[in-house]
Amino acid sequence: MADTDSNPSFHPPPSITVTETDLSSTLQQSTLNDVVEEKQDATTATATATDTPIAASSASSSTSHKMIIPHNLLSFKEESNKVSDLSDPQKNSLQQLKKLLTADPKYEVSIWGVPLLKDDRTDILLLKFLRARDFKVKDALTMITNTLAWRKDFDIDALVDEDLGDEFDKVVFMHGCDREGHPVCYNVYAEFQNNDLYHKAFSNQERTTKFLRWRIQFLERSIRNHLHFTQDGINTILQVNDFHNSPAPAKRQLRIATKQALQLLQDNYPEFVAKQVFINVPWWYLAFYTMISPFMTHRTKSKFVFTGPSKSPDTLFKYISPEQVPVQYGGLSVDFCDCNPDFSMSDPITEIPLKANTKQTIEIAIYEKCIIVWELRVVGWEVSYSAEFKPDAKDGYTVIIHKATKMSPTDEPVVSNSFKVGELGKLFLTIDNPTLKKKRILYRFKIKPYFD
Repeated sequence: MADTDSNPSFHPPPSITVTETDLSSTLQQSTLNDVVEEKQDATTATATATDTPIAASSASSSTSHKMIIPHNLLSFKEESNKVSDLSDPQKNSLQQLKKLLTADPKYEVSIWGVPLLKDDRTDILLLKFLRARDFKVKDALTMITNTLAWRKDFDIDALVDEDLGDEFDKVVFMHGCDREGHPVCYNVYAEFQNNDLYHKAFSNQERTTKFLRWRIQFLERSIRNHLHFTQDGINTILQVNDFHNSPAPAKRQLRIATKQALQLLQDNYPEFVAKQVFINVPWWYLAFYTMISPFMTHRTKSKFVFTGPSKSPDTLFKYISPEQVPVQYGGLSVDFCDCNPDFSMSDPITEIPLKANTKQTIEIAIYEKCIIVWELRVVGWEVSYSAEFKPDAKDGYTVIIHKATKMSPTDEPVVSNSFKVGELGKLFLTIDNPTLKKKRILYRFKIKPYFD
């Protein structure tokens, strides 16, 4: 390719233009889901694409794309951890609890590496127990006492350093942070469809106890490694519970172990969850939840969000930026492998709504010799994708980087390409959505220098 960039002076960074082409001359009939979405205006919000640090974007259409926000998302706001923000009765409860703890030497201990007394982090720790008991001082003190006894019986301090193997690492794992900085914990129930793993975890009481110890160890380490226990810090975790291909309720031992684990967590780990997001939820779990929800407190229910398979990525993106969401859940994060060294969770993503029966073109103007690398995905695909470079020179030739290809859900979830630019021009990424479903484009790119 001819090198037309002979000017050694500084060139501006690439710029982006997004153009949209309606492929239909008549209004297409909406799907049932779209009709439902349009009727729920009270729980919708406008989503706009954000610019990457090295590009400015613009859209040719002034219409906005609306996404359903599950009603639960709007009902809970995490409380402030600043003592100055507490009400006077709450401040009094905190002081009374500290006074009771100070009066008894048995409370001169630490939980999760935080001393119960006389430490900058103590107030945050005690507020967890107080909130779990509606700021009733005696009830909070009883909970602390019982937690200390349980931790001693369970030998938690030794458990943290114990080697329990890695066979359950895919069942529960930490990955990235949400939009507010909370670390995100993923619980993947489908792993227990593996009969060998299920047998290792639940075939007898000894193995079930080992699994429970592993789960508690995982939580202990997560708390100590990721939470701050400071007034301005991060003090809770966002939980994502994936029910895709999860074992049905007939798995008795799993059901019993889950109940035991939940009871242990409820009794001894108060107020560590910012939100519980349930994705790929089957009908039977929603039916079960409907039955038990009247027995839950409003505070507990306000932290729950449920969504089926079709809306799971959108729901996750309301809480977690796509660059922080693992690929298997609709995002672009692949930090758990070495498959794409050019990008990490720290590299932001641009989101563009893709209307039904519409073609979208992303135009990136390049002003200097470079190597441009990019990633792009459309959740669920069912679209065509192409990439080409057009030089600005009149005698230049268009280079087909990726010919128009129909992408199906079974294809690789993320397209990764690179191109060596030797002359000024534009990169065009085109996505053609022939379906009646609205889609979402996620992409990011980087410019790397190269020299002849």
